[in-house]
Amino acid sequence: MLSLESDSSVRWLAQVDQGLEEILIDHAHCEHKAAATAMSLLGSYIDDRELCQEMAEIVAEELEHFHMVLGLLERRGISFRRLPPSDYGKRLNSLVRPHEPDRAVDRLLVASLIEARSCERFQKLAQHVDDRELSEFYRSLFESEARHHTTYVRLAKHFADDAVVRSRLKELAVAEAEIISRGHALPRMHS
Repeated sequence: MLSLESDSSVRWLAQVDQGLEEILIDHAHCEHKAAATAMSLLGSYIDDRELCQEMAEIVAEELEHFHMVLGLLERRGISFRRLPPSDYGKRLNSLVRPHEPDRAVDRLLVASLIEARSCERFQKLAQHVDDRELSEFYRSLFESEARHHTTYVRLAKHFADDAVVRSRLKELAVAEAEIISRGHALPRMHS
């Protein structure tokens, strides 16, 4: 369902155990970036009415999630602050081809894979943490992240046929698995 080629590692769960506060702060940043990505796609492909409508809905939902995470941080007495990001998104976005319509396909599929990895990680967090509030919170986000993943894949088919999109998604998923396996030294949602 999620088009991922790997599962999150035990290494990442160890980072969760050692740096849960930073994971939560980074999650807020990720929600902001997800909204910004959808807004950028809306602006880039403004002539595609369905894409624009879907992106507007994703922007609203991601901003709602951003506020939900900020509320979670506030209830826990954790200050929202800047964190050095992992290079996961930057590495994935470096795979986007420069010319249209390939660029549109890749941008949408990269966004789909980031959503898929977030979804997978939310499920892992829900199962891993002993904190009931956090467990329930991450379970509540699973469905929307999965829906965003499938929406991005479906919209990529506005720019290439199904076989091309599926083939490129497989290529990018293999690359994503390699990128996520390298990890990041700091505890992050995508480290």
